[in-house]
Amino acid sequence: MGVLQIAVVILLLLLIVKPLGTYMYHVFSNQPNKTDKVFGGFEKLIYKISGLTERKAMTWKKYTISLILTNVVLVAVGYLILRLQNYLPFNPNGIDNMEPTTAFNTIISFMTNTNLQHYSGETGLSYFGQMAVIIMMMFTSAVTGIVVAIAFIRGITSKGKTLGNFFEDFVKGHTRLLLPMAVVVTLVLVGLKVPQTLDANITVTTVEGVKQTIATGPVASLVSIKHLGTNGGGFFGVNSSHPFENPTPLTNVIEMLSMWCIPASLTYTYGKFARNRKQGWVIFGAMSVLFLLFLSLAYVSESNGNPALTKLGLNTEQGSMEGKEMRFGIAQSALFTTVTTAATTGTVNNMHDTLTPLGGITPLAQMMLNVVFGGDGVGLVNMLMYAIIGVFICGLMVGRTPEFLGRKIEPKEMKLITVALLAHPLIILGPTAIAFLTDLGKGAISNPGFHGISQILYEYTSSAANNGSGFEGLADGTTFWNVTTGLVMLFGRYISIVALLAVAGSLVKKQPVPETIGTFRTDNTLFTGILIGVVLIIGALTFLPVIALGPIAEYLSIR
Repeated sequence: MGVLQIAVVILLLLLIVKPLGTYMYHVFSNQPNKTDKVFGGFEKLIYKISGLTERKAMTWKKYTISLILTNVVLVAVGYLILRLQNYLPFNPNGIDNMEPTTAFNTIISFMTNTNLQHYSGETGLSYFGQMAVIIMMMFTSAVTGIVVAIAFIRGITSKGKTLGNFFEDFVKGHTRLLLPMAVVVTLVLVGLKVPQTLDANITVTTVEGVKQTIATGPVASLVSIKHLGTNGGGFFGVNSSHPFENPTPLTNVIEMLSMWCIPASLTYTYGKFARNRKQGWVIFGAMSVLFLLFLSLAYVSESNGNPALTKLGLNTEQGSMEGKEMRFGIAQSALFTTVTTAATTGTVNNMHDTLTPLGGITPLAQMMLNVVFGGDGVGLVNMLMYAIIGVFICGLMVGRTPEFLGRKIEPKEMKLITVALLAHPLIILGPTAIAFLTDLGKGAISNPGFHGISQILYEYTSSAANNGSGFEGLADGTTFWNVTTGLVMLFGRYISIVALLAVAGSLVKKQPVPETIGTFRTDNTLFTGILIGVVLIIGALTFLPVIALGPIAEYLSIR
């Protein structure tokens, strides 16, 4: 039954990829289409109010600067709201202002699409804070990632000299994509008993005569965009394991498909832009193979249970149910874990700190690679980066100038790609080492030994990959963790964005090279295998030693 549940969800995703990918192509192709009639009038009003009557195409530098400045303004506004929420409306529960370093971490977290939470939503934020900051940034950060992918795709597929207009892409990403989808998913979740209210918390008396406070609020609207935008921050501290955020197996499937659909469908959008759909299916195929490998590891490991408990005669046929909800079981927990870290969403329906050692490798490894579908936009861009690396390596092997989609790959592009490639492990492994050298870092570990290594490693990996999930056993709500993870989230988000947009800006200016009999094809099964190999080899060379120190050593020690 577990395998059947998993297969059904994957089949549903496959049915979504082509229509959604085609729709996103029409949204961002800047060619006249039916969506103009539906959304054009509303967008013109936005452009008029914003002073964007002329939306000229931008160079990669102007596109990048516009993106960063927009994000900076949103960060400033959001930070002020969090620091002043006690004086603002929609605060029926009297939530106080957020502490400065926690506010810094939170605002960086949500603007970078990470949504790492060093607070508990139902006690740390007012309804106004949840809506005006958290939900707002769940939209804007997701659209930021999507338009980066669209700009990069234009850079490697178009014959123009620009990457488009950031503000036009930014508006369309909201009006034509995320807002309509979020409204639909919100209404579905409300129909499935997810709360959506501005009333204060409810106080009830239990059958034992004890008074209990039940937190509610505008939950459904946050849950919908947190998944569609691959954000992940929960309205409640326990996220999608809370019965108000994720009450049934049906809502569990809806949430998995919501966070998976846009990253998966963008591969088809890429194929449409490239005017060769096989290009998109190659990327989708490589991502899918990696996903199935990691899913198998998680599912089998959790199904086999904990060998330490088996020795004591405490293991059951259910597998390892520690930290999991009975309403989901092993299959939907393992699939949710794999999807949320593949799509770098960070929402959880079980506690990753309680995964078996080998099961815990799956979320860690997928965030380290950051290409197994990835977050909205970012995963596709990272996988295309590996595709260019694969082409470059193959070109060197045969003594031919590497070409990708008709563009020559030269030293300038490879230097920029190297910056993006090396920045990711550096901002994971460097802070992890620093944390182990200080009492402020080591003091947060709740489970000493090999598992403690995994706790700290997971925190920085999640931050660098803009994922946001955590090994919740780590006591991370301190100034040290707020500041260090905040900086890692910033660098993890913007270093790669700037470097890869620069690559796109360089490639878009090049004259396409005519395809010949000697051109290395990137739209066949062979290249899919090469792409998978490049990702796994680079990932293993970079991260395998620290994985061996953490989950692998823990696995060996309990057998």
